[in-house]
Amino acid sequence: MSENFPAIDTLVDFVTGKKIPNIGSEENRQAVERFLVDSKGYAKDDIKVDVAIEVLAGGKPYRSAVDLAIRLEGLYVMLIKCVAGSMGSWEREIIAAARLLQDYQIPYAVVSDGSGALIMNTITGKRVAKGLDAIPSRDKAATEIASIQLQPYPEDRLEREKIIFRSYDTMNVNVRRDNA
Repeated sequence: MSENFPAIDTLVDFVTGKKIPNIGSEENRQAVERFLVDSKGYAKDDIKVDVAIEVLAGGKPYRSAVDLAIRLEGLYVMLIKCVAGSMGSWEREIIAAARLLQDYQIPYAVVSDGSGALIMNTITGKRVAKGLDAIPSRDKAATEIASIQLQPYPEDRLEREKIIFRSYDTMNVNVRRDNA
């Protein structure tokens, strides 16, 4: 028995140049990518798309991806979650990802809907700014990363953070991910 499914629209990712399905918040991610390059001075090579993240939470591996990651001088400085709808609902997920992706806490965690943004300090978990214009420019991020001491997330809180990340991330719908 064959079923007719509607064709999925596609678009070309601004950073990678690859053809991708236009599902979920993909158009918002494209707007953020363009903004980072056109308005904030980042090179396309600074922006990593769908960065793999794997955590062992509750004794089981959990795999996902972070929408966008900014990498300067070999260090991740910012993670960005692109969403459709309420940005505040996703702050905790991106903070957790920024605490877990590397062996240090990535300084900035950002949620954006393509027209606005919430910027959080990963170490404190507090919102520090609001609006696309508040996203640090490439120059500012490079200066800050050179002047701060990167810190690991406290070992005694890691398991809790992994469970928080997995719990929020499993609620994502209409994404192209392998969460096996």
